[in-house]
Amino acid sequence: MRNSSSENFANSPSTDNAVDGDSLTVEQAIANLESADLGLRFYAAWWLGKFRVCEEAAVKGLIKALDDEDDKTPEGGYPLRRNAARALGKLGDQQAVPALIKSLECSDFYVREAAAQSLEMLGDPACVPTLSKLLAFGLHGEQLLTQQPDFSQPYDAILEALGTLQATETIPLVKPFLEHPIERVQYAAARAMYQLTKEPGYGERLVHALKNDNLQLRRTALADLGSIGYLPAAEAIAQTLAENSLKLIALKGLLEHQVNQTHPPALSAGAIKVIDLMDSLL
Repeated sequence: MRNSSSENFANSPSTDNAVDGDSLTVEQAIANLESADLGLRFYAAWWLGKFRVCEEAAVKGLIKALDDEDDKTPEGGYPLRRNAARALGKLGDQQAVPALIKSLECSDFYVREAAAQSLEMLGDPACVPTLSKLLAFGLHGEQLLTQQPDFSQPYDAILEALGTLQATETIPLVKPFLEHPIERVQYAAARAMYQLTKEPGYGERLVHALKNDNLQLRRTALADLGSIGYLPAAEAIAQTLAENSLKLIALKGLLEHQVNQTHPPALSAGAIKVIDLMDSLL
């Protein structure tokens, strides 16, 4: 996922105590998922995800919230469902997978986006057929729609999930999105294609994106390179015109990939290089 979370907590909060000075407890948050106050329900779903509350009752309550019909905007959006879908990915409980797959068919674009991101986090390939079906909305056969490009689906989130899930059978569907009119989607396609093929040309496309005039797109490319652990991008990442904090996160992603390929306590030359670049940014 591109949206890196700073909400990392070592342990789930106790049902007896408030967390980080917040007056809400786990028991109250779970109960609030059934509240008549829609605001309390919305906040409870967010809170349970933020604090990684992995209790069975929390997971079941959030799954139930994915079918909510009460919290609906005049435009047809489902804010509570969005928060519930995001939270379930953070909790890491596989029993949420079927409900999240069902949420990929929700009429709300942002619910589908959150569901795709959470399914990527949960890592269950059972969602690949439905994600592939959504990706096909932007294609005519195996060709990208060009006369009237489709923007109805969260293509970047779908592409990222397929790449992370190593769904190599979707390569013919993913590849056309390298030419999508939205650059962010192009980057997601390059990221996925690198993950699915390990061909360096796709990593280099993201390195080139670090020079984009748009800061937000440079940030996106940084996140993508960190996610795929593309080591040849290390120096370019360190030199990117963006916040040092984001460059450090991207380099951390490269370092983790390097560490995973070696046996501790040994460090590869690539890992040492990345550590030196990180030190230079501190």
